[in-house]
Order: sequence, then C-alpha cells, then structure tokens
Amino acid sequence: MQNPPPCVLEHWASSEVDPAERLPYWHDVAHNWVDVQPLTAGADLEASWSLLRGRDCFFGTKRSTAYEMRTSARHVPPGEDMVVLSLLEAGQLDFNAAPGQGHHAGGGALGMYVPWQDGAYRWGHGARQTYVALARRAVWQALGREPGNVLIAPGQCALAPMLGSQLGHLGQLVRRPGALTPDDFAGLLAATRSLALLLLRNLGRQGQGCDLPDVHESLHAGRHAAALRFMEQHAHRPALDAAAIAQAVGCSRTRLYEAFALQGQTVMGALRELRLQRARRAIESGPRLHVGTLAWRCGFVHASDFSKLFRARFGLSPTDWHRRAMDAAPGR
Repeated sequence: MQNPPPCVLEHWASSEVDPAERLPYWHDVAHNWVDVQPLTAGADLEASWSLLRGRDCFFGTKRSTAYEMRTSARHVPPGEDMVVLSLLEAGQLDFNAAPGQGHHAGGGALGMYVPWQDGAYRWGHGARQTYVALARRAVWQALGREPGNVLIAPGQCALAPMLGSQLGHLGQLVRRPGALTPDDFAGLLAATRSLALLLLRNLGRQGQGCDLPDVHESLHAGRHAAALRFMEQHAHRPALDAAAIAQAVGCSRTRLYEAFALQGQTVMGALRELRLQRARRAIESGPRLHVGTLAWRCGFVHASDFSKLFRARFGLSPTDWHRRAMDAAPGR
C-alpha cells in the first residue's frame, strides 16, 4: 500500500492575542467558512484548535467557551467544498436549520454537517468537537445522495461507534505534542477518512447488506481501523474471533483478512498484540500482580498460555516483568 504524504500538525489558541481581538482571530484561523456571531456583552472567548491537514481531507479538534456561528453557501471559499463528520466529545451543541434539520446534541453525539447549507450552531461552554472534513464529491459517491445536516445515531449504522472512537482516538493524539511522526499521522488520518467513507457507504445503502463492493476506491484502511476500534472495546472477550469482528465491521472475513494483510498483519495476530500490550501496561501500573486474573481480564482463557505468549513477546515472564517494573518505579 502506498504511504500517504506526511501531515503537518498546526495549533492555534485565542490566548495568543488580546481579548478584544480574539473573536476575529478565531474566525480567521478556525472558521473562515462561517459567520461568527458577536459575543454577549462582557463575555470573552477562550478557544483552542488543532488541525491535521491531509491530501484529500483534514482533521480538527477544538474546545471553546460559548459562542454562535452561522453557515451558508456565500461563506464557503472556492475549492473548499467539504462535508464535516463531527464527534461532540463534550459539552452541548444546539443546531437550527431548515425544518426537520434542527437538533440538540450532547457529549458523544456523531453528526454530519454541510457548511454550504444555512444553519446556526450554538456551542455551549466547554464544548469540545473532533471532526474530519471530506470532499463533498467523495461523500456524495459514498452516500449515494446529496449529504445533509443530520445526527447519526448508533442504531443507524453499526460503524457509527467505531468512527466515534476513531475520531476520539485521533483527537487525543493530536492534542499531545510529539505523540506521532508526520508519517504516522498521515497514515492514521487516511484510515480515519476511509472509515468515514465506509460508514457513509453503508449508511446510504441500508437494506442492501453491508458487504458492498468498493466502487470508487479501496476502503480496506477503514475496515482495518474499524476492526481495531472494535477489538479495543471487546478484547477482554476470550471467544472474540475473526467472524465476530467481520460481522461488527460489516464485511466478510475475506475482506477483513485482506484489510489486515495490506497492513502486514493478521486479524488474530493484531488482536493478540493488543491484548499483550494491554497486559504489559497493567503489569507496569499495578503494585500487585495476579497472573490468572490479569490473563482473564485481557482475554486469555488460560494463565499458562498467557505467560508463554507474554514471554515470547517481551522476553520475560509476567512476574519478572512486574518485578523489574516495580524496581524501576520512582522512590524505589
């Protein structure tokens, strides 16, 4: 698989300018597509924004005090014809638009928004939004129709929780300076884009089955990302297998195997690595170690099998790794 070009990570904060200049500053750096409304008398804007630019999409995460913005086609610059898939990680959003399109969203809500349609967005104090912006043409091809402003409930598409988890995961990394290299960020952004298109394709073709062919481009990176998010949530289940993962991702096992093969992995090998890394972190953070309990919590049926796999992966038994970690702990 050809690697995407490296991404540039950019950060802005309203604290960089005087309070009187913060609203126009925020409009210029974060909201050049919209009309930011004046604040209430005596209010100051406190906001921060991080942006990850890719070749055919971009990712952002922002947090702010309360303010309102409005969208319409006249505010969208030429060449910026994008659709936003947004996760409201915290806080509240009131959205008012055409009849039938208004809604109130709380933490955890996933939505699709189109900046060229008329709408009013009222962000509550402390709202944190994490989102990916995709080219309108790619969204239309995936969805099979003109996109609109809408909340995407988990029951509408099985991939909605996985995309929400992926957006939250990428948001955490973007907010940590030096968390990844530009090349690693590019790969993660490409996978997020692919997962978003996969969700839209399945959402638009409901009733036709989930295992649909990839018509315009390969969406295997999205399947791989969705599978990893599902594994993270269910790795504690010893019976978790490729069939269950494929069903959750909405594809056949063959396509799932292909998606992991493109990453140089196997499905069960990736699951085993996830479980072992989770066990290693637990061993390093806990003052006491009970190998049997730890093995069970990490999805291993037998403690003896877990110990053998752990030694083969890290070169020490769980007990020896724990002893070394405790000896190296501060204050020892």
